[in-house]
Amino acid sequence: MDLKNKSVLITGGTGSFGKKFIKEVLDNTKCPRLVVYSRDELKQYHLLEELKITNAKDIEQNRIRFFIGDVRDSGRLEMAMKGIDYVVHAAALKQVPAAEYNPMECIKTNILGAQNIIDSAIKNNVEKVVALSTDKAANPINLYGATKLASDKLFIAANNLSGSNKLKFSVVRYGNVFGSRGSVVPLFLSLKEQGVTTYPVTDKRMTRFWITLDEGVKFVLNTFDRMQGGEIFVPKIPSVNILDVLEAIDSDCEYEEIGIRPGEKLHEVMCPSDASHEVIEFNEYYIIPPSIQFFSEEINYYISKDKKNGKNVSDGFEYNSLNNSSFLTVDEIRDYITNYL
Repeated sequence: MDLKNKSVLITGGTGSFGKKFIKEVLDNTKCPRLVVYSRDELKQYHLLEELKITNAKDIEQNRIRFFIGDVRDSGRLEMAMKGIDYVVHAAALKQVPAAEYNPMECIKTNILGAQNIIDSAIKNNVEKVVALSTDKAANPINLYGATKLASDKLFIAANNLSGSNKLKFSVVRYGNVFGSRGSVVPLFLSLKEQGVTTYPVTDKRMTRFWITLDEGVKFVLNTFDRMQGGEIFVPKIPSVNILDVLEAIDSDCEYEEIGIRPGEKLHEVMCPSDASHEVIEFNEYYIIPPSIQFFSEEINYYISKDKKNGKNVSDGFEYNSLNNSSFLTVDEIRDYITNYL
């Protein structure tokens, strides 16, 4: 994906994903204009200072621009999207316990904010929108997952709102991002530096999907070439067990089970069994096509936009972090930590 002659806007651009996305776009594409939309002016300032060192030429050529704004603010979003071709929606309130204690704030950002993205994209004749989702949106048991499921549904249904406009909306759903803010690896590494010998573990049986920021960013960029509108894209990624992660960081430690936090699952799901009759498998990913009929056109989701062929999965198939055919070993997890952190 070279993004030649395509102006791109990313919401939540100063988060873990956003920063990696910005570097990838500036360093490895021909995108002429990248707009970073986020609400934290201090994070924008720090990111700009970093880029002045690593990407000074891009700053001088005005390839990147910063907008302070909240996805809750429809007017500001509409202004920021003027002249934009592609949108990546990464802004979200995503901490599970925080969402349980502050439900309405999570709803305002994750659901109402999603609708603001849709409305602004339609008004500005944007070509494509890719919204980031989460494994917690599949069979959700917590408020964060429920808001992201609602957000996914909004973006899928938005393909019926664009009318004669060529605008397409799709969703990317993936699992735990290795090393991102709030994830367990930075926590365990911090505790190790402090000399802790007994680590807190929620439940020793817990498994999670595992994807690096690099892999996540490249998958999202490739989605622009693959998408036809209305799909939920799910990458094929490995799983990890929480005790294997801990052993990779400190093989001589002990652990204490502290219990699952509010809203957490033992294992995460990305393609629920209830949707197995809809799921289409490709070599590197699955898609969940829309369950509703679009008025504008008939789409064959078995052939992706980049001409790859898919097939049905078996009846009752579920893609979850426990029955995943690919699990990282302790040594592989250790290599990830060495190479990516």
